[in-house]
Amino acid sequence: MSTCIAAFVALLGPWTLAAALSYGKVHDVADTEPRDVAIVLGAQVLPSGTPSAYLRGRLDVAADLYRSGKAKVILVSGDNRETHYNEPKVMKTYLVSKGVPAARIVEDFAGLGTYDTCVRARRIFGVDRAIMVTQDYHEIRTVATCRMTGLDAVGVPDRTQPRDNVWWYGWGREFGSRLKMIWDVASRREPTLGQTDNGVREALNS
Repeated sequence: MSTCIAAFVALLGPWTLAAALSYGKVHDVADTEPRDVAIVLGAQVLPSGTPSAYLRGRLDVAADLYRSGKAKVILVSGDNRETHYNEPKVMKTYLVSKGVPAARIVEDFAGLGTYDTCVRARRIFGVDRAIMVTQDYHEIRTVATCRMTGLDAVGVPDRTQPRDNVWWYGWGREFGSRLKMIWDVASRREPTLGQTDNGVREALNS
């Protein structure tokens, strides 16, 4: 019994912390405060080279943020570890097709996870405040992670995905992912960094 209680507390702690840190920080497009930068977290790109439904949902939110004047620049952060797989490039192409000027889109090619995206936004791209865009079940952890790593973050989630097996699988993964969030932040895990990038500043000045 004591083992079960300990396991329950271990799972509940990160869940409660993420909820507390993101409380009052997640809004819809119409209700969120304007910020210079919106950051879109990457997701699966299909073999056809087009964004998956989940990634399209995130990008549609980002395009709405730009069109409504809630964000001036969009930082697309995703995986490009392999030459044939480039999430940021696909994300940028899709946003341009939705009317966002290419000069207002900046690519982060080493956003390999939520923690990496948050840390790199601040340390590589010099972003201090941002609107984070991802799916609804992922938004709370995203905002919490960014705030714990020094990025003043609010969230605007994609809520358009059906509550099917894929959605519930993603929601269920949050238990383990929030434990990892605590580990990453507490250990100050060093993501892939590299040289600073002035892309966001240049896009804001364009």
